[in-house]
Amino acid sequence: MRLPKLKFILAFLDFVIVIASFYESRLLLSRYLHLSLSSQDTAIIGVSYTFLFNSLIFAFIFVVLFQNNQLYKINIFLSRSAQIVAIVKSIFYGVLLLVLFSFLLKLSLIIDSRLLVISIAILTTLNLALLRVFLIRSIYLKYAANLPTRRKVAIVGAGESGKLLATKVNFEEIYGLELIGFIDDQYHPGTLIHLGKKNLGHIKDLDEIKRVYGIEELIISIDNISYESLLSLIDLCNRVCASVKLNSQLFDILPKKVQLESYANVPVIEVSPRMNGNIGFLLKRIFDVVFSIIGLIFLSPILLLISVAIKISSKGPVLYKQIRIGKNGKPFMFYKFRSMRISDGEDTERIVKMIDFMKNNKTDGNGHTKIINESRLSWIGKLIRKTSIDELPQLINVIKGEMSLVGPRPCLPYEWDNYDNWQKRRANVLPGCTGVWQVSGRSDVSFNDSIVLDLYYINYMSPWLDLQIVLKTIPVMIFGRGGK
Repeated sequence: MRLPKLKFILAFLDFVIVIASFYESRLLLSRYLHLSLSSQDTAIIGVSYTFLFNSLIFAFIFVVLFQNNQLYKINIFLSRSAQIVAIVKSIFYGVLLLVLFSFLLKLSLIIDSRLLVISIAILTTLNLALLRVFLIRSIYLKYAANLPTRRKVAIVGAGESGKLLATKVNFEEIYGLELIGFIDDQYHPGTLIHLGKKNLGHIKDLDEIKRVYGIEELIISIDNISYESLLSLIDLCNRVCASVKLNSQLFDILPKKVQLESYANVPVIEVSPRMNGNIGFLLKRIFDVVFSIIGLIFLSPILLLISVAIKISSKGPVLYKQIRIGKNGKPFMFYKFRSMRISDGEDTERIVKMIDFMKNNKTDGNGHTKIINESRLSWIGKLIRKTSIDELPQLINVIKGEMSLVGPRPCLPYEWDNYDNWQKRRANVLPGCTGVWQVSGRSDVSFNDSIVLDLYYINYMSPWLDLQIVLKTIPVMIFGRGGK
């Protein structure tokens, strides 16, 4: 995915500011506090190759953190307070990583000087606040209408929502968008639609429209469309344009649960694929295996206690094994702690309720979407289901490569058979032990909304996002929020 020009510029400036802050910190401590930070491999302006290399590596890491903390979203960039909060949060995590890597890699320069770490944190925060939040932002606001970073945008859809979005985009020049026109099958090419902007053509002509008008970004804003048709349209737009965004009522759950970019207070969802190639999936796999092994070792006393409690509470095995649907619809054996008393046959009533819920998006009347027969729960089962401790044996599935730590939850075969085609997209990746909707409301999220949240994760997934979701899952489990 190609980032817009402004985001490239901001990322480059952030990279330079972080490196400068590293050098400032070193200069401050060595010249004014007379701390010895020299090295035998002195190379450039009295700075060692080692320090230069470390500065470049950590500057890159900081820029990645800035990206993941939304600092390159235009609405965040335009807000002083939002920028400062995101900067402080990024620096906090960046410094933690700096210290962690320094200990693991035995970087004596960092380990031996806590003042250097503190100085880097303070100066990086101050420099970013002064230069990025006040200077760069002020320059941008003054010249936004004439900057070469403006992007040529076309809105796919000329209905009410498309026209409303066009009105806001057209009059809010600070967002760096130049509205070229609309793309809609309901109008002939050249028809004036709104604000003097015409219909550029039909959706089947996207390639030609992009070439002729130099379109850099497509914003899909169509009224009265099904999930299936909308996702097919997104796929088509992604094949044509590097940057595709979405404004749709079908995805209304996302602004409520995750932080999105917005144009003039209209939430827009980035639907261009984020993680491409085998490297990203390899990093995710390494993350899964390492953290699963650490988790099993660290949690082994708790797992043992739960196993004993399950055997005492009711007859039957400790682990409950069940066929679930994995990546690309492939079945696998799924493990969890048994929380219910053994009964003969499948719970027919639950199956009927679940299919009805999936087809009609109903809940149980209390806002819950998780359908279980609570009369079968053992006393320990109620506790481990409330806190989701019953899911911990799935770490074995993760190590076996059947699941990931983070991803869409694996469904049952009868659920898969009743999915609509668009809902089956959630099986394009490995299922996970936790996911976006689990930390955003768990059982309180409707079925279609849970699918939308899963699709959002699939589009944005990265090891860093996985780490954030895993960390958010811990308090959700401890306090049992949304569990059932």
